[in-house]
Amino acid sequence: MNAKRIEILYEDAHILVCIKPHGLPTQSRRAGTPDMESLIKNHICQSAPEKGEPYLAVIHRLDQPVKGILVFAKTPFAAKELNRQLQSHGFGKYYRALADGHPSQKEGTLEDYLIKDGRTNTSRVCVSGTAGAKFARLHYSVVEQGPFLFDQSQDDDAPRTELDIRLDTGRHHQIRVQLSHMGCPIAGDTKYNPNVHKDGGWQNICLCAYRLEFLHPKTHKNMTFHLLG
Repeated sequence: MNAKRIEILYEDAHILVCIKPHGLPTQSRRAGTPDMESLIKNHICQSAPEKGEPYLAVIHRLDQPVKGILVFAKTPFAAKELNRQLQSHGFGKYYRALADGHPSQKEGTLEDYLIKDGRTNTSRVCVSGTAGAKFARLHYSVVEQGPFLFDQSQDDDAPRTELDIRLDTGRHHQIRVQLSHMGCPIAGDTKYNPNVHKDGGWQNICLCAYRLEFLHPKTHKNMTFHLLG
């Protein structure tokens, strides 16, 4: 994979907004492993090779199997301002998921405490007060009319529902864990969907970060990017 395959939605001197494809990590600790951070750095270097090693800050991440919109900061000032917005819930992060089954309510709020297991790189719902647990909240609604992001063909033995999701917190595997705990695991999720065959090879999880909203760190203009409509 090379820099030419990066789908860039917006770029200026301060930020770069792009689409992360399925299967590519946002940031990898493994030497030689392609990731969005290194590909974007290569893109910036090719655009201005005379400037040397570029500055690039990862502001938020998407799980490796998840496709969606990411924003990166190209200056320390932009990184500080975007991180401030992120910590103060100034980001609007919206997802679409195709879930197995149907939720009992057409819309709702899920509030749980999650704890991460670093050995297995998974998270689970736990009781409040568990050491290391973090509060997680999201809002969901059933998508009843298009535009749809995922194929709506139905299998009678495995009915599915497309959900629109807004995150209030950004925990490890949060959407995947909370939907599975609700009884509506995401289609294609080999970690949290018991209906998915774990030995079936790579599968694209039906989860996409389709909309991102924030204020431009320099101009304070409302920035909105989406993959629908």
